Amino acid sequence: MLKQSLSQKMIQKLSPQQIQLMKLLQIPTATLDQRIKEELEANPALEEGEERDELQDLGSTTDEEYNEYGEEASAEEAPREEVFELDDYLTDYIEDDPSSYKFKAEQASPDEEDKTMPISVQNSFHEHLETQLGLLDFPSEREEIIAQQIIGSIDEDGYLRRDPEAIIDDLMFVQNVQASRQEVDKWLHEIQRFDPPGIGAKDLQECLVIQIDLKLESEDLDLEQIESLEIARQVLDNHFEEFSKKHYQRLIRRLSIEEEDLRGAIQEILKLNPKPASGYASGLNRGTQYVVPDFIIVNRDGELELTLNARNAPDLRINDQYKDMLQSYSASKKAGKGNRQNRDAVLFIKQKIDSARWFIDAIRQRQDTMYRTMYAIMQLQYDFFLTGDDMKLRPMILKDVAEITGLDISTVSRVANSKYVQTEFGTKRLKEFFSEGMQNQEGEEVSTLEIKKILEQIVDEEDKRKPFSDEKLKKLLGEKGYNIARRTVAKYREQLNIPVARLRKQL
Repeated sequence: MLKQSLSQKMIQKLSPQQIQLMKLLQIPTATLDQRIKEELEANPALEEGEERDELQDLGSTTDEEYNEYGEEASAEEAPREEVFELDDYLTDYIEDDPSSYKFKAEQASPDEEDKTMPISVQNSFHEHLETQLGLLDFPSEREEIIAQQIIGSIDEDGYLRRDPEAIIDDLMFVQNVQASRQEVDKWLHEIQRFDPPGIGAKDLQECLVIQIDLKLESEDLDLEQIESLEIARQVLDNHFEEFSKKHYQRLIRRLSIEEEDLRGAIQEILKLNPKPASGYASGLNRGTQYVVPDFIIVNRDGELELTLNARNAPDLRINDQYKDMLQSYSASKKAGKGNRQNRDAVLFIKQKIDSARWFIDAIRQRQDTMYRTMYAIMQLQYDFFLTGDDMKLRPMILKDVAEITGLDISTVSRVANSKYVQTEFGTKRLKEFFSEGMQNQEGEEVSTLEIKKILEQIVDEEDKRKPFSDEKLKKLLGEKGYNIARRTVAKYREQLNIPVARLRKQL
C-alpha cells in the first residue's frame, strides 16, 4: 500500500565557490603554482598580472534580460534601458581594502620572490643497474633479455620480491623468450654482485647475507675483521630470528662465543644497508624532496613578524580582451545592433568572468584564512617562536585556534594539515604545534609534547645494556612531576618510534 507524507529536513549544501575555497586551502604552497596554471589554461578570462583600477563604464545586459532557458526575455519582462557598470560588476575583486591584505607578497622579502627552486639531477636506481648491465659480456641477445627482465622486476627499494617462476612467465608472455630456472638464477646471482651491495635479495635476511659475502671477498681485511664477519654470517644465516629479537645471551650460547665476539659481529651487521636503493632516485623527479614554507616568521628585536610566502599571493586579473568584448557588446546594443549571436557571446563572457572572479576571490580568501590561522598559532606559541625551545610549546588544539579566528574547526584543520612555517630554528609543520594538555604535580597545564620530549631524553640517557621498561619509564616521569599511566607511556613511546626495552638492548 502506497502512502504519501510530508517532511522537512535541514540540509547544508556548500556552493561551488565554497568547495573551490576548501580545495584551495588544502593545497600547500609547493603545488599552488600548478593549480593556478591549470585555472589559467582552463579560463581565458583569467590572466596573470597586477590588477588595474582604471575601469571604463561599460553597459551590458543584465541577467534579468534572459529567462531561465537563456532566451531573450519579452519586452514586458526586460527592464528598459537598464545596464550595469563593469566596475560595479567587478568591484568585489578589483578594489582592495588596504587594511585587509597586509600580508600580501609585496611585504615579503624581495629575495623570496625571485628564488627558483633547485632541481636535483641524478640517475634513477634502475638506470644505475642498467648501466652496469651494459658492461657484461652476454653470450646471446636472449640471455641479455633475461637479465633485463630481472632488473625490471626489482622493486624501488632494491629487493626482488617477485618469484623466479613469475619472471619466467613474464619472459614467455611479454618477451616471447623461454627461460629456465637455472638461467634466471644464474643472472640473478650475477646482478646481486652489482653496486649497491645487497640488491636483488628476496628479503632483509638475504640482503644482509649478500653484503657480508661481498665484504668477505675483500682483500683489505685484517684477521679480526674476518672473524667478526664470519660470526656475523653465521648469525644472519642460521640465527636471524634470535638476532632480530636481540636474544644476545641465547646467541652466545648457541655459537659458543664470547660476548666481545658477538659485539664485534653486531657492529659489522650495523654497518650494512637494509635498503640498498635508498641512495638513488626511484624515478623521474623523485631524487630529492623539497619543503616550501607557506609562512615565514622573523624575530625583529623581540617582536615576531609574520608574512605569507610570496607564492601565496599571485597577481591575477580579468583579461582586458574580455572587458573589451563587453564594451563592444554594450556599444552595439545602444546602437540597436544587438542580435542573438551577440547575446550568446555575452553570456559566455559573463560566465568566464564570473569563474575568474570566483577563483580570484578564493585565492584571496585562502590568503586571509591562512594568515589568520597562522597568526593565531603564532600568538598561542609565542614563547616557542621567540626561543625555539620545545619545552615552551603550550597545549593547543584545533578548537583553540578556531575560537580565536572565528573559523570553523574543519577549516583550521585544512590549513594545519599540510602547511609549513619557516622559523629561525628550522622549518616546522603546523601539525607539530598541536597537542593535548594535562596538569603536572604543581597544577600547571603542560603540553603532551613536553612530556614526550622528557620521555625521549630519558630513553636517550638510559644504559642500553639495561634499558628501562615502560613501568620504569612511568616511575621516572612521575619523579619529574608527570603522573601518567603506563599505557600512556607506551602510547607516547610508540608515537616517538621508540622500540620496546628488549629491542633497545645493546651489548
